[in-house]
Amino acid sequence: MEWYIFLFVVAIGFVSGFINTLAGSGSLVSILMLIHLGLPINVANGTNRIAIMMQNIVGVASFKKQKVFEWKEGIYLSIPTAVGATIGALSAISLKNDIMEIVIAIILLFMLGILVIKPDKWIKGQAGKFKEKPSVWQIIIFFFIGLYGGFIQAGVGFFLLAGLVLSAGFNLVKANAVKVFIVLMYIPLTLAIFAFSGQVNYLFGIVLGIGNMAGAFLATKVAVKWGPQFIRYFLIVIIFGSALKLLYDNIFPPILEL
Repeated sequence: MEWYIFLFVVAIGFVSGFINTLAGSGSLVSILMLIHLGLPINVANGTNRIAIMMQNIVGVASFKKQKVFEWKEGIYLSIPTAVGATIGALSAISLKNDIMEIVIAIILLFMLGILVIKPDKWIKGQAGKFKEKPSVWQIIIFFFIGLYGGFIQAGVGFFLLAGLVLSAGFNLVKANAVKVFIVLMYIPLTLAIFAFSGQVNYLFGIVLGIGNMAGAFLATKVAVKWGPQFIRYFLIVIIFGSALKLLYDNIFPPILEL
């Protein structure tokens, strides 16, 4: 790997790690970059998970050091998520995601509406609603979130944040910390599946992960220092941009071909 490519990949990893840890959808940036560098989409999807694992080790350690969350607040929800992620990864080995990206974009726009119309639920959480053991409804929700995360990691942070705030009652700072922990619990399983299938480029993954780790560390400090209000605005911008990108890539080219 040439030195300038090394620096470019690290820089993209930094941006991706920051966005992933503070909100979500940073993997859209890193996966697109890996594809641009010549990796097939399925290999880019698998390779990105090395960086995500490295990023979330740093994120969990930093959030825990700042006493943002307790282990019990994430461990039970991580179990159905990990089961779903394993199934999702197994189905993603021959990834064809054009239609899925359009659906994701529509869902992201729906979540954008929730952020804009009902910000109090995101900023204040639902006080007193958290229970150590999840309900059946929460198990179902997080299973399907895991299913998506195992299939294609990009954007799963949004869905985890939505589930943690709207169904578990966390504010955005705590939800961010628990989100990072949950992803760390399932990402080694999905990485192993892609690696076993030969869909991981270890060099790119590790170099990308170096940047992701630095971005994640900075994001944990920003999340705690600037609070839920800043995260809400950041989410609105990232969700809107991600949704437009997905819609543009999958709707406009076919229209122009007509």
